[in-house]
Amino acid sequence: MASRKVSRRRFVASTAAVSTAMVAAPFVRGAYAAGKLSVGFWDHWVPGANAVTEKLVKEWAEKEKVEVQLDFITTQGNKLLLTGAAESQAKSGHDILAFTSFSPARYAEQMVPVNDVMDELVKANGAVNGTVEYLGKVGGKWLAVPATNGSQIKGPCSRIDLLKKHAGIDIQAMYPAGAPPKADDWNLDTFLKAAEACHKGGNPFGIGVGNTGDSVDTIGAIFHAYGAMLVDAKGEITAKSDPVRQALDFYKKLMAFLPNDVAAWDDASNNKWLISGQGALIMNPPSAWAVAKRDAPQVAEQCWTHGFPVGPKGRFAPFVPFFWGTWNFSKNQSAAKSLLMHLSSADSAEKMVISSGGYDLPSFEKLTTFKVWAEEGPPKGTLYHYPNPYKHQILSVAAAPAPHKIAEQITTQAIPTQMAVRYFKGEPLEKTLDWASSELEGFMRN
Repeated sequence: MASRKVSRRRFVASTAAVSTAMVAAPFVRGAYAAGKLSVGFWDHWVPGANAVTEKLVKEWAEKEKVEVQLDFITTQGNKLLLTGAAESQAKSGHDILAFTSFSPARYAEQMVPVNDVMDELVKANGAVNGTVEYLGKVGGKWLAVPATNGSQIKGPCSRIDLLKKHAGIDIQAMYPAGAPPKADDWNLDTFLKAAEACHKGGNPFGIGVGNTGDSVDTIGAIFHAYGAMLVDAKGEITAKSDPVRQALDFYKKLMAFLPNDVAAWDDASNNKWLISGQGALIMNPPSAWAVAKRDAPQVAEQCWTHGFPVGPKGRFAPFVPFFWGTWNFSKNQSAAKSLLMHLSSADSAEKMVISSGGYDLPSFEKLTTFKVWAEEGPPKGTLYHYPNPYKHQILSVAAAPAPHKIAEQITTQAIPTQMAVRYFKGEPLEKTLDWASSELEGFMRN
């Protein structure tokens, strides 16, 4: 999971000059009644976002009289991933650490269950979506709390003008700001026709089919739209199924209308494609739009974030959550849980979302209606449908519902996109399915 973040961070580092180093920010009191706490958060790419999180922690620390050591850890170079691995092996490190999507399950035996915290948060903030439960809850135990910082939907971000010009689609009318979607006709067939029209018009969709997170998350949502899975919840290989064949047939058609080099794209490529003015649509959280506001305002003012096309089995959108968890070797578990409660309150979450310009997306139902998404611009309302306010889509994660260990390897090794590329390049479909099945069998032996 860390690899899917690296490329995006590298892109942002080159465009927004974000620091890639760990930043230490200790908060010290002369007399602390509740001891010490060490916290490792994800190093946010949005300038100023870390400062708001730091302020929230400081407020809590002063109130509770806790001495807090706060580190912001980059995902570049897999540093956050490596930090978790090192602390797991050493059984020493941060009391609270940020974890990427599959990491809580990976370290399930070393995580402090947080059912008590989650019970209170659900009462206050509403239910979490099914993807968060799949990733964060194992054997009836909540292993970590879904984080606000970094959690995101990788939905379509379209050029208003180019979709109208080339495909005759008014995306603002389909997804009006302040109102429910009118998107019954926004299906995979319509999507494919729009991709073809924009390709012919010289502004192709920018959808990667590479080996990094954006590409895998997008194809994962399309697989779900067809009811396709490579491994089911019981751990049985299901790659040789009609839904998988249908999903790959769709991707073979789609790739004919994408830029020629999409098989080599990383997580920075779709950002660059949109900001350059070449692309009519990408699949991304609002990071590309946010950078366009500064570097290409004429592009930003034509962007609209909206929902995925619907398929035979429903309308799915890739949701990639971060988590905050506590190791069972933590020496101050009670203080850790107290801080997690504070950071997960509606007030704290809203401040984090505002500081990220609407990029961060809380997982709790009642925390998806903050005003920031309606007010951000240009154009005003461009992010209104980003948090899925009308439950228009089913939030999903690629490779679900496979057991976590297998699902993580499917996404890390980018098996779905490798299948799509092999088939598109002329490999017989059944041979592609045989290859995938062999890879999956290898995952199960490891």
